[in-house]
Amino acid sequence: METSQTDASRQIRERVTPDSLLHTRTGTEVAPEDLVLATGRDVTPSNLEWARRKLDREGPAAMEKLLP
Repeated sequence: METSQTDASRQIRERVTPDSLLHTRTGTEVAPEDLVLATGRDVTPSNLEWARRKLDREGPAAMEKLLP
C-alpha cells in the first residue's frame, strides 16, 4: 500500500522542529559552557577560556553566529 503525498508531507511536518525553538535570543544569558557545547567541542578548561574570551568580545551575539 502506497503512502499518499499528503500523509508523507504530514509526517515530515510532525518531525520538523519549529523555528521558535531553533533560534537563540540575543540578549539572553549565554554561559561559556553553552558556547563550547554549541561548537561541538568538549567542555575543557582551555575551551571554556576560549568561550569566555569570545563572550567578552562579542557578548550573546557570539551564540547567534553559531546558531541560526
